Amino acid sequence: MMTPRRTTTGQVLERMMPPAFEHGGYEFKKQQRIGQRFGGGAHWIDWLVEKDGKVILVSDKWQGTSGTAEQKVPFEVLCLQEAVDLKKGLRAYLVLGGDGWKLRDFFVRDLKKFLKMPDVRIMTLESFITLASAGKL
Repeated sequence: MMTPRRTTTGQVLERMMPPAFEHGGYEFKKQQRIGQRFGGGAHWIDWLVEKDGKVILVSDKWQGTSGTAEQKVPFEVLCLQEAVDLKKGLRAYLVLGGDGWKLRDFFVRDLKKFLKMPDVRIMTLESFITLASAGKL
């Protein structure tokens, strides 16, 4: 019998974001629908962040152990770029938390070589928290 996967570890990441947003002077809303994804289905963003009239889209992915989150990254980037193209936000961030990523360094440094994503920035959780808390999103 298989033990069910524990999927609540991403809640740790979700609890880390509000203090960084608050410290950086941002207003924010959690789990906001911003339109439709490619092929249908609602596009929900983890965080809709605003400061000085500028809206920033933030999606977060947690990978505590080897799993499927890595397979979702390229599609999420495409959906975020489309949302920015449709003027849902000025830019977007995809935040990768947890230490179960095999491809995190590739996603952060090199994925932009293969996907057109001028308005999407992929960052580690630590880098994003530093940027957000400094008010520099």
